[in-house]
Amino acid sequence: MKQSYRSRFAFVLGWVWVAFTALNVFDLIARYNGKPALVALAVLAVLTALVYVVALRPVTRFTEDALIGRNPLRTTAVPWASVEEVTVSHSINVRHGAGELLRLWTPVSSARERARARRRGAAPPQRGRFRTEPTLTRGEQNAADALAGKTHADWVGEQITERAETARHRGKEAGPARVSWAYDSFAAIALAVVMVVVAFAAS
Repeated sequence: MKQSYRSRFAFVLGWVWVAFTALNVFDLIARYNGKPALVALAVLAVLTALVYVVALRPVTRFTEDALIGRNPLRTTAVPWASVEEVTVSHSINVRHGAGELLRLWTPVSSARERARARRRGAAPPQRGRFRTEPTLTRGEQNAADALAGKTHADWVGEQITERAETARHRGKEAGPARVSWAYDSFAAIALAVVMVVVAFAAS
């Protein structure tokens, strides 16, 4: 079963930008007025390429056989049994193979999110002589303790570690990571460069 993790905020913002760009491109073509329209189209192309590469393309995907990290300029597939160590700071860092490092772009853990997680894990201050907060059941308390101080990135990092351990227990073979270039990103960047060249060359 495949699972995908990405920045929801970046993903939504990216598609909002794409919709905004599509409307503006239609308007610029419909009211074409020469070089000013070409310059505007070039600016939109550059910004859209940047949004695609940084906001829309990155995703962390779990498949049956491998952890797939799709970053702005390349895609890396690491067999689960090859995952050696997972650490979480601002990003999720996966050590695999012969000391190689895969830095996942999604999900990330911002300082604000980590501070919010710490506050969530802290016991609420008691006000007055009597408790006014509802008492949690044992299951609710265990769930709260498990999530205390953890961000979404921490949780995904734990899932990666668990999957890697399970793969090794099942006797799955460790193998080299498969790395491929992000040709879609390069195509978007190339299109933006072409638009800039056309805008500058227009008389």
